[in-house]
Amino acid sequence: MKQLNSNIIASFGTVLVMALAILLLFLLSMSFDTPKEDEGLMVSFGYSDIGGGQEDGQMQPESEPLTTVVPTSSAPSQQDLMTQDNEQSLALQRQQEEKRRQQQALAEQRRKEREEKQRIEAERRAEEARIAAENAKKQQAIDNANKFGNLFGQTNNPEGSGGSGNSASSDAKGNPLGSGVSGGNSWSLNGRSLIGALPKPQGSFEREGTVVVAITVDANGNVVSATVTSGTDISDYATQQMAINAAKQAKFNIVDRPDKTLGKITYHFKFK
Repeated sequence: MKQLNSNIIASFGTVLVMALAILLLFLLSMSFDTPKEDEGLMVSFGYSDIGGGQEDGQMQPESEPLTTVVPTSSAPSQQDLMTQDNEQSLALQRQQEEKRRQQQALAEQRRKEREEKQRIEAERRAEEARIAAENAKKQQAIDNANKFGNLFGQTNNPEGSGGSGNSASSDAKGNPLGSGVSGGNSWSLNGRSLIGALPKPQGSFEREGTVVVAITVDANGNVVSATVTSGTDISDYATQQMAINAAKQAKFNIVDRPDKTLGKITYHFKFK
């Protein structure tokens, strides 16, 4: 009996010691951090459920590789900006060059027009001067002939009438042959008489003086040409043109001969 109690006590002591040892080990394990093991990469060989394999020896089709799309930048690069600047600069240069060509063409056209107008005006003036000189020369010859005729008591009147007499025509009654005065203006036409009054210049004038118009009258008594001649002291073109227009309206007696008669009309411009 005594032996049995010793065994029980020994067994109980052993169990107690082991419990204390286990408790001590547990406390020691709680005081230290267990380092975390690195997780490994799972490699699939294609034959297990986890690896994605198929039963009965069937192979799963390979998936297409993922393509990474790199987004392109929307902002223009420096090279693009330089190209755009060059294109805009070239376009602006072309526009400026085209504008210069148009301006040069327009200036050339205007220059030619001015030269043409100057040429026409010069020809007109030259022709008027030539006609005026010719009429003046002819008128001088007529005046000289009249002077010589007056010296011998005759005139160069083909109708045989005196230079200061009255016309035989009833239309020209009261108007002298050869020359006369009408409305403050005078006229002279060898052997011819004025029908009615001498037309007066129409319009306003800014100069006082005299405009002498050389005229050529046909057989019907119409003035077929009129130009400013010597004796004129008004250089204003508008005033001279008024005198020419008035002279062209003058009417003289009709003659039977077919030739033309040269004469002149003198207009006196005075402010009223």
